[in-house]
Amino acid sequence: MRVGVIVLPLGRWAERVSRWRAVEELGFDHAWTYDHLTWNPLAGLPWGATIPELVAAAGVTSRIPLGTWVASPNYRHPVPFARELVALDDISGGRAVLGIGAGAGAPASDAVVLGNPPLGPAERAARLEEFVEVLDAVLTRPRTSHDGAYFQAVDADTTLACVQQPRIPFVVAANGPRLMRLSARFGAGWATTGTTSVLRGETDDNAWWDGVAGLARRFDEVLDAAGRAPSSVDRMLSVDAAPTFALVSPDYFEDAVGRAAALGFTDLVVHWPVPGGAQYDAPESMVEAIAARLPL
Repeated sequence: MRVGVIVLPLGRWAERVSRWRAVEELGFDHAWTYDHLTWNPLAGLPWGATIPELVAAAGVTSRIPLGTWVASPNYRHPVPFARELVALDDISGGRAVLGIGAGAGAPASDAVVLGNPPLGPAERAARLEEFVEVLDAVLTRPRTSHDGAYFQAVDADTTLACVQQPRIPFVVAANGPRLMRLSARFGAGWATTGTTSVLRGETDDNAWWDGVAGLARRFDEVLDAAGRAPSSVDRMLSVDAAPTFALVSPDYFEDAVGRAAALGFTDLVVHWPVPGGAQYDAPESMVEAIAARLPL
């Protein structure tokens, strides 16, 4: 089981640089940051920008992959975003990873900040499908034109290729069959937060794990229908969507790793603690305590 850590872009860079270094030095396998302009559960706190955060993290690490958890089309266009991702892959020496999902609907701030009408779940899924298709084209073809329902591109040149070929890996967040099929088509990985989450009022850990088990079975079926071997796609679980924060104790975390492994997950993703925060409240020293149990 590989374990990754999400470092939220809270405060000034000087306050976070030691966290990015620690994720690598303590032996974790990958590191991520959120891709939001702001995030409602931590509204009012100082919040940084995603790609500059990851580029800065690339300068203070040398081994671990660095990615978005997760980007969405809520406020992004695939053509300029492709340039940013190539730059991250170049500067990091081929360590960029794109975690991508459909994005939340209203009232999430990212969904309404640009003044566009809020989209329902089916529309957000369709938009993500188009976004991923265009982004894949821009990252892998010399020139791309596209005239779709949500995005347009006119002779978008790919002037610099990714270090990783044919492009950086995509990790597609999906719970329903439609976006799971998108993950099976384009993804090096599949990510999920489960069918419910603490943010939506779930209070029962076992019920949350039962939902995750159902999703894992569904993804098996999707891969089989797509003709992809189960081992060809990484399976990543955002375990902190469960009611209990995974870093509440080393024993709880180790139990979560065992449960995820039993369901076929290859990777677990946890959050760097936010002491005293409404989300992810634990002492920062818990990261080191968890790392002492690695590899799990």
